[in-house]
Amino acid sequence: MAFIKKKERPRERFSLLHLDLEEYYFEQHIAYILKSNTGRRKIRGSLKVCSKSMIFEPEPLEEPIIKIPLRDCTQIEGAEEKENRNPFVENNVGRFSVKCKQVYLIKEHGIVTPYRIVRGEMDYMFQLDTVVKAADIVQTLLQLHRASCLEKLGDQTAMITAILQSRLARSSFDKNRFQNVSEVPHMECRAEVVAPLVTNPGLVCITDQNLYFQPLNEYPEPVIQIKLHDIRRIYKRRHGLQPLGLEVFCTEDDLCSDIYLKFYKSKERDEIYYYIATFLENHITEHTAESYMLLWQRGHISNYQYLLHLNNLADRSCNDLSQYPVFPWIIADYTSPELDLNNLETFRDVSKAVGALNKERLERLLARYREMPDPKFMFGSHYSSPGYVLFYLMRVAPEYMLCVHNGKYDNADRMFNSIAETWKNCLVGATDFKELIPEFFGNDCSFLRNNMKLEFGKRQGGKMVDDVELPPWASDADDFLQKNRDALESQYVSEHLHEWIDLIFGYKQRGSEAVAAHNVFHPLTYEGGVDLDSIQDTNEKVAMLTQILEFGQTPKQLFTTPHPQRITPKFQSMSRTTSYSTSVTEPGSPSEESFEDLTEESRKLAWSNISKLKMGCQHKIHKEAVTSITVSSNGSSVFTTSLDSTLKMFSKESNALQRSMSFSNMPLSSCLMLPGDTTVVCSSWDNHIYFYSVAYGRRQDILMGHDDAVSKICWRDNRLYTASWDSTVKIWTCNPSAPSGTKRSNFELLVELELEAGVNAISLNPAGTMLVSGTKEGTVNIWDIDASKTLYQIECQSDIINDIAFSPDSRHVLTAGNDGFLKLIDVQTGMLVSSLPSGEEQRCFVWDGNTILSGSKSGDLLVWDLIAGKITDRIKGHSGAVTCMWMNEQGSTLITGGEDKQIIFWNPIY
Repeated sequence: MAFIKKKERPRERFSLLHLDLEEYYFEQHIAYILKSNTGRRKIRGSLKVCSKSMIFEPEPLEEPIIKIPLRDCTQIEGAEEKENRNPFVENNVGRFSVKCKQVYLIKEHGIVTPYRIVRGEMDYMFQLDTVVKAADIVQTLLQLHRASCLEKLGDQTAMITAILQSRLARSSFDKNRFQNVSEVPHMECRAEVVAPLVTNPGLVCITDQNLYFQPLNEYPEPVIQIKLHDIRRIYKRRHGLQPLGLEVFCTEDDLCSDIYLKFYKSKERDEIYYYIATFLENHITEHTAESYMLLWQRGHISNYQYLLHLNNLADRSCNDLSQYPVFPWIIADYTSPELDLNNLETFRDVSKAVGALNKERLERLLARYREMPDPKFMFGSHYSSPGYVLFYLMRVAPEYMLCVHNGKYDNADRMFNSIAETWKNCLVGATDFKELIPEFFGNDCSFLRNNMKLEFGKRQGGKMVDDVELPPWASDADDFLQKNRDALESQYVSEHLHEWIDLIFGYKQRGSEAVAAHNVFHPLTYEGGVDLDSIQDTNEKVAMLTQILEFGQTPKQLFTTPHPQRITPKFQSMSRTTSYSTSVTEPGSPSEESFEDLTEESRKLAWSNISKLKMGCQHKIHKEAVTSITVSSNGSSVFTTSLDSTLKMFSKESNALQRSMSFSNMPLSSCLMLPGDTTVVCSSWDNHIYFYSVAYGRRQDILMGHDDAVSKICWRDNRLYTASWDSTVKIWTCNPSAPSGTKRSNFELLVELELEAGVNAISLNPAGTMLVSGTKEGTVNIWDIDASKTLYQIECQSDIINDIAFSPDSRHVLTAGNDGFLKLIDVQTGMLVSSLPSGEEQRCFVWDGNTILSGSKSGDLLVWDLIAGKITDRIKGHSGAVTCMWMNEQGSTLITGGEDKQIIFWNPIY
């Protein structure tokens, strides 16, 4: 319906919809018409020469538009050839006559009604109002008449295409139409503007300031102009199953675009796309399916907005009815007096395709499917097609329905009469599996009302087709749409919408997963289902293309792994308690709630001001690069390890180095402080883990842990987690010895996790139930600790993973690598959802789930907006690479270490 509002021109009666499907409008002339049986009365109007018809639009509104199909013409000739049979008194210059067997009368008395077909021998005389030679028009009409009379549709199409291309080749863009004399043209080529059911050929010209389209017929206006600065989104499109489309939006959220262009060569389409995309790089952020998914998952966009974005990315467009945006049926109850969104029975099962909702019908379909020869399909019709779109929009788009049905409305009993009846038929109909369209969740309810008082006919029983019958729980059409929107944004749908996305845009769309999900449609509906270029026979190609476009097309597949679930408020509250509960009091006690609130507020404040960090004091305390930092619970003592093989203890209170310890002559890779602040644990390249007693200032214990360098260690609940270049991660129960060091610690190996490459980084989720590891080859493994098994293995980075960590809510994992990328992984599905380039190696990071602070090889600290997918600030830091960083839970203290052998204390500015 959005396309209707954007394209409507209420003062005009003629429309491209009066043409046949796949017909072109070439030119128009001011002329007079005289029918042989009407005496000598002339009617002034506009004569449209089209590829398959002549259309005369009379100026008097009471007169109907006359459409004369060229195939029904028996004679077309100039008046001078008729010798003395001219009914006009004047000379014969500028006149020609047409004899035909059939005409269509359109919009009689200015009213949209089914076309009236008049049959019989008719003779029309046309007199041009200009000096244009009638002989030229006659020659054009005779040429088009020959094309229309060809027996095979493919031959017709080929001849008309040749005529069109010849006309375009003789045309050039009128540069007098430039808005600015200083504009520099970049490229000019042939194309067509695409609108629902119609296309309009012309010339595209792009300059350094504007995108122009000049229609061949100057309809609806001589030139369409779009300023490059106004463009917000641009998408490549499949059109007619070929990569020739380009759609441009000047708004962020509008359903309909500002222009949809179909090019004749994909190379020209791509060149203009990249020219505009390059221009936009400095103005807007390009979003991918993964970036929109992250926005949706974290609640930054609604379910409705997310579905619109996915439709756009999957080639769905309001300008292409064979690929119109598709939305799900949400509500299953259309009989109750009240709608209860807290009752699960109210909702449709979105994990199933419409065709699989009725078990009995599905069993019949599967029985046929099993007996069917290849290629097999379960459903003989699609969930989205031009017919279904116009079925829903017939009350606001009657001319579109008339165009599709050859000037007639559909049978009254097959029209969109009732919400409940339509839903019921989708459940029980043998061939009805349609989903909904975005209008059911919009703000304009006119498609549910017969505001134009159109006469669609009578149903069985004598009832006239009028407004759509609404369910009892809707007080009116506006209320119906509001409750539909409420249902779409409800808790239940938010928790399950990803299951429907898997069916329509995701991994259950194709292959074995589609078979298992009972979601298999005809092979021709899928992208790549047919190679039109390989079909040599023109007639076969046209017939197949027509069949596919009328049947409907499956969206482009956007996801090949399970789609993550949305993080709803219920899950957020659960994960927040899990992530940050450090008190020993019972959950929900006043002391814990107070602590949680205080910590959360402090964290939010710190991260909202992270770009305002100021460098405080800096201390060069090592002889080589700093590898790790840990801090006592009261923040007074800072411990660091280094490639120089030493553990240093720095006093923040006295601002001085207090201790320096060396356990071997090999570098130390990481360190951590055990609860109670009595012991520091260090890992070494000599394959050992060392326990240092803070109170006694000496090595307390040693664990021979691995067969190669120990790269990273973690601690939780008396368990030590160690990662090594020997391609293992080990989990130990560990009870450190008493501070006096009089007895040995008790170490017991619980689990050994084997990987395919050396492990360079590990991290635990806040609840201690999952572990993630990153290898030297860029592979990420997410582990279930209790089950000691891999949940997902993801080929994440192209080089060494330097750092890795869970988000505070355990929903995502972030990695930083030598390849200069930060990568974001969804924990629930193992999907790589975002890839953020920096242009340089990233060594370490801290993050709050939305904002990232990373340490780069250049020594700068980079602030990232994860949702926007870009670097927002760059803070000067070390003179060499930032190699490690530590931040306390409240976000109020940050310490970094670098290759320059220094540690830097950073001051937050609020």
